[in-house]
Amino acid sequence: MDSFDPLKIEKPNASLLKYYAIMALLTGPGVLVQFPRLFFKYETLRYRFEADGMSMSWGLLFRHEVYLTYRRIQDIHLSRNILQRWFGLATLSVQTAAGSASPQTNIEGIPETEKLRDFLYAKMRGARDADAHHEDEALILLREIRDLIRRKSES
Repeated sequence: MDSFDPLKIEKPNASLLKYYAIMALLTGPGVLVQFPRLFFKYETLRYRFEADGMSMSWGLLFRHEVYLTYRRIQDIHLSRNILQRWFGLATLSVQTAAGSASPQTNIEGIPETEKLRDFLYAKMRGARDADAHHEDEALILLREIRDLIRRKSES
């Protein structure tokens, strides 16, 4: 039975804090700066996946908030370094048509990253299919109006 439900995800998995601690230690003396920064990012990191989009927020002194509708998502990249694989984590980089080469947001700390990626792709495709359906309806309506005008002008 598959118990993965992205709509219930709110916080990153506790293994993300362990990953952050090791990454901070690898900076050597920089650990004094990096660990507090990463600790507060972990403690304040929140996710919300809804029917029409997703939001992510983090930060204590400088609050960062990102909201993306699924229709704006252009591509999703999944990457894992050796430590992330060890902790069962990955990073999902979500790119939009914002005109920047860097991703709009990076989702970290979700163990079932492949399932989340598949969920986001399905939502992204569903939003585009809905847009295409609305365009088709508009095109049909415009054709009906055109034909009605032609009949009126002919009589």
